[in-house]
Formats: sequence, structure tokens, C-alpha cells
Amino acid sequence: MSNIVKRQSRNRKLKRKPIGLLLVILGWSLAMGWLLALATHAQGATPTSEVGTIDVVPAQYQLGQQVYIENCSTCHIALPPAVLPTQTWKNLLEDTQHYGAQLKPLVDPPRILVWRYITAFSRVQLQDEQTPYRVNSSRYFKALHPKVKLPNPVEIGSCVTCHPSAADFNFRRLTPEWENSQ
Repeated sequence: MSNIVKRQSRNRKLKRKPIGLLLVILGWSLAMGWLLALATHAQGATPTSEVGTIDVVPAQYQLGQQVYIENCSTCHIALPPAVLPTQTWKNLLEDTQHYGAQLKPLVDPPRILVWRYITAFSRVQLQDEQTPYRVNSSRYFKALHPKVKLPNPVEIGSCVTCHPSAADFNFRRLTPEWENSQ
């Protein structure tokens, strides 16, 4: 009789082990998921006031953004890629004649870095849409400025009228009169 009892006891222990193992795996998974969520949230928790640009730029595009700003802001305010379609940016990067000024073209690898950044943050052009070369003819620019009475002609330098930190590539900060009207 004691042999039967021992066998039954051993069978119960074997049945408990898989359940115990599953509980340990479940607890481990929950703990790791919680830690991963904390780590991810802490890195992505940049306050909006410190972001500056229109879009938060992931690390893999930050060098491209930096090269873009360094090259474009030497002559004028660097515009966020979102205000023009990708095709416009492609044409601008390939053309050495830039709105009447002769430019030294970007060469690889900086050109590739800038192109990756611009394509990640610019917009798609519709098939029947003509490629805009001025911000005032870009439907994206107009969509980003729905209630704004724009000067005629719109010049890139006039961005600072509403965006006082535009020269620092901060288009989130608005003048007090525009912040209050939003």
C-alpha cells in the first residue's frame, strides 16, 4: 500500500512542476515587459516644449537633420521637411541652381544622411499634383497654416514673424498673439 501512495505522491509532484514552471515564466515575462515599458517611456518622454521641431526626430535621423540644418541655415531658415513634398526636396538636392544661387552639391555620405532624414519627414506628392517649389504653393504648408493670413509673397524669412525661434529650427514656439489665437 505504501508503494501505491508513494507513486501517487510522485505523480502529483510531477503534475505540479509544469504549472509551477508556467507561473515562473509568466512572472518573468510580466517583470521584463514592465521593465522594458519603463525604459522605453523614460527615453521617449521628451517634453514637447523641448522638442523644437514639428516632428520628434528618432536617433537614426538626427545626424541627417543636423547636416541638413547646417547646410541650409547658412543662407536662410531651414524649413521642416513636412512643408514640402518629397519630390520637391529631391529636385532641390539634385539641382546646383538653388533659387538663383549656385550651390556646391552635397556629396555622399552627407547627402545620403540628409536624404534619409528628408524622406522620413516630408510628404507624399499626389499623382496629379504639380511639384511646388515655393512654400506658398505647397498644400502641406497651407494645411499647417489653416487660419494664417500669409504675406504676399511668402518668404522664408517671414517665418520668424509667428515662429520667433525658427532660426533655431524651433517651429513649435509661437509669438504670444499666435499662441493665444490657437
